[in-house]
Amino acid sequence: MKQKLIFVVDDNIMFAEMLSDHLKRNPAYEVMAFGTGEECLENLYHEPDLIILDYYLNDVYKDAANGLEILEEIRNKKLDPKVIMLSSQERYAVAAKTISKGARHYVIKNDQAFENIAKILKDIF
Repeated sequence: MKQKLIFVVDDNIMFAEMLSDHLKRNPAYEVMAFGTGEECLENLYHEPDLIILDYYLNDVYKDAANGLEILEEIRNKKLDPKVIMLSSQERYAVAAKTISKGARHYVIKNDQAFENIAKILKDIF
């Protein structure tokens, strides 16, 4: 069985590494982590099956694009990887906006985020 390629895109490098390490425990997943959305866009030629994309990608790099802008760019390129938007924002309007722009799921960054992502991955794959 071919591994599913997952991109983890988060400007919080520690969080991205922890999530990547957690996902790599499953041999069905190959994981690549990126600190900016621009790095994600540059690597789309790898054709990821799923992108876990932080909503606030420009907290660390203020001139970087945010997650919503990266999601729109992915969709503008006519690419259709599944996208999980990840954010500390608990507002319904933010979640609804990301879903309307093409994210398949919205996960709140909290102490249950890894567990929630694992549940979504079981449903997706």
